[in-house]
Amino acid sequence: MSIPEFLSEVSIVVSAVVSCVTNLSVLLCFTQSAELRSHVPGVFVLNLSFSNILLAVINMPATFLGVRWSAKPFGDLLCRVVSFSETFITSNAMLSMAALSMDRWIAVVFPLRYSSKMRHRDALLIVAYSWLQSFTFSLTQLMMDWGAYSHTYASCTVHLDAEGESQQGAYVTFTVLFHCSSFALCLLVLCFAYLKVLRVARSHCKRIDVITVQTLLLLVDLHPSVKERCLARQKKRRQRAAKKISIFIGSFILCFSPYVITRLVELLPSVHIPRHWGIATKCLMYAKASSDPFVYCLLRRQYRKVLVSLISRLLQKGRGQRLAGRGHLHTELKVKPSGSSGRRGLW
Repeated sequence: MSIPEFLSEVSIVVSAVVSCVTNLSVLLCFTQSAELRSHVPGVFVLNLSFSNILLAVINMPATFLGVRWSAKPFGDLLCRVVSFSETFITSNAMLSMAALSMDRWIAVVFPLRYSSKMRHRDALLIVAYSWLQSFTFSLTQLMMDWGAYSHTYASCTVHLDAEGESQQGAYVTFTVLFHCSSFALCLLVLCFAYLKVLRVARSHCKRIDVITVQTLLLLVDLHPSVKERCLARQKKRRQRAAKKISIFIGSFILCFSPYVITRLVELLPSVHIPRHWGIATKCLMYAKASSDPFVYCLLRRQYRKVLVSLISRLLQKGRGQRLAGRGHLHTELKVKPSGSSGRRGLW
């Protein structure tokens, strides 16, 4: 086994474990908090978390076996099922991220009309469309028999065998349409929505900055250290929105674009994709599933509060059980000597 393959296996295992733990934590937060369930974006978050969990349970182990064995990990039928699930899950996850960005855009740009523009019914309709589009491409791939093992990516994915060269034109059209309607469309929506949000956030920061500066000028007797602290908070406030938006868009581009560009470039007949590069792009795509819970959920105050309260309850329950067990053991130790002394007296 070469070093790149070993690193790829470690990356897949880490991504699968982290993705399962973090996305299950998100689902656990929703089961424990009625407030989170009442929020409309929670519908998109749940859809994204379910997609990431399925990817970690179905596709990541299959790719790990493909890297380890350097051969097809399953039979033809199961490999088609895994390929079908990858197309569906990937498209559904990307569309869920686009839906989250549109929800933020409506909430920030149209705050007074948000409750009428984005309701639970509307969110469910968007999720239904996401499922329909993803299922359409997956079913087309399955009916055209384009789900097979690819040695380049060491996984069961969308792949045209050498025997299907007569379908080359249809396969190229399908691949281009799939990536344009998933990756390119979602990237366009993310950039549009979050840049609009950033513009609104900057305008709000400018208003707050003007008020803060006017207040500082009026407070003549204010200590210089307090003024410096206020100005430092101003600077952090201006940078906070830009950092969050750069994380949203940057993580999407960093994790998905190498894989998508590689899949488009390999359509050219004269291009050969190295196996190590193909596996590396696959690992980057899997890493997105493990980073999504932190990007969209677990770093927010509401989710942290629910997780901390849940962990504290579990620790208190475990501590109470240990104390009860120790008390029961202590009681038994007190009872046993008295019983033994009574028996000695009878003898």
